[in-house]
Amino acid sequence: MSNPISRRSFVRTGTTFISGALLLNSIPVIGKTRGMDMLRVGLIGAGNRGAGIAHLIKKLPGISITAVCDVMEDNLQKGLALAADGAKPYSVYQRLLEDRDLDAVIIATPLHLHYQMTIDALDAGKHVYVEKTMTYNIEQALALVKKVNSGRLVVQVGHQYRYYALYHRIKEVLTQKWAGTITHFECQYHRNSDWRVPVKDPALERQVNWRMYKQYSGGLMAELCAHQIDIVNWMLDSHPLKVTGMGGIDFWKDGRDTYDNVRTVFVYPNGIKANVSSILTNAYNGYCIRILGTRATIEIQREKAFIYEEPKKSELGTVDGVTGATVKARTQGEAVPIDFFYPDREQRDPTSYALLSFADCIRTGKKPASNVETGRNAAIAVHMANKAMAGERFEEWKPSYSK
Repeated sequence: MSNPISRRSFVRTGTTFISGALLLNSIPVIGKTRGMDMLRVGLIGAGNRGAGIAHLIKKLPGISITAVCDVMEDNLQKGLALAADGAKPYSVYQRLLEDRDLDAVIIATPLHLHYQMTIDALDAGKHVYVEKTMTYNIEQALALVKKVNSGRLVVQVGHQYRYYALYHRIKEVLTQKWAGTITHFECQYHRNSDWRVPVKDPALERQVNWRMYKQYSGGLMAELCAHQIDIVNWMLDSHPLKVTGMGGIDFWKDGRDTYDNVRTVFVYPNGIKANVSSILTNAYNGYCIRILGTRATIEIQREKAFIYEEPKKSELGTVDGVTGATVKARTQGEAVPIDFFYPDREQRDPTSYALLSFADCIRTGKKPASNVETGRNAAIAVHMANKAMAGERFEEWKPSYSK
């Protein structure tokens, strides 16, 4: 719709449009195909994220964790308690990969381990679900794309919001130009905590709190902001051209060497900018994405979204002795909820839908929505941002990154 619309008609017709039916086929729900009634999965890494995934899988049809690996005994026992009865325990992931009864593995380990574990799993003939960020550096991301594309195994990256109906609805709204021409994204993933996990034995500090150390992690950009970077890539069907930013260890001076605050600006084609920030000292509006268009703003929260119409005109008068200055201007219109529909009656969380789709891709041979190429683009953007902050400069997307 190219003609301007009034606030009343926007709310009236906008609500009708936004509550329209979602194309449910874009979010696959598991089905029994190719004779594989139960997908047998090995879980590598049973810490907080791995245990969370195991807890979700217990409620999902057609997927079963039949083996668990972790180098820490407490985590291993936690994972086994959430796995299927009789699940096999391993402390060395290579031994788990030798298990011929496994169809696939889920890799939920520290970031620096993702690449080699994925390579080894593919060499062992296993399909792979690897948590984000896909790889520890850019070189690994490029190498993994070549490895995956040389074979026929499914590799899905844990950017689960690509499987959440809310974001499919947002992409549809953007395609329909209800927000007009998109010019900016404002993304934040803020918390008010030290982001640490309590450690019983000081000798295990770096092993448990690996996110705090560059040797193992990309810090806030890799562990939190990567989600939103991937969403911007998806919404724009593109990748950033360059990025700059700054970060520091300015509050939690406790021995960590990854930043406790990061602020970056990504530049996309057509001059679109995406501000991406994460801080550990304030949780106001914690997780939020705002999409700024010439006609409206879309605000995405955890489980809901709103659209705000831009004001049509402002009143002019005298302000602080300046004639013709803006006296009153509505900064945003009435919040109109963006309704969306789940692809099933269960109304599951994003990770559950991602796992169901992983199983569906294995059964049907389809390519995951969050695949090795989209995972590469998000990983490269993360590492470009970290390089830009560390060097206090711009980092540019190289042509070789897209090959």
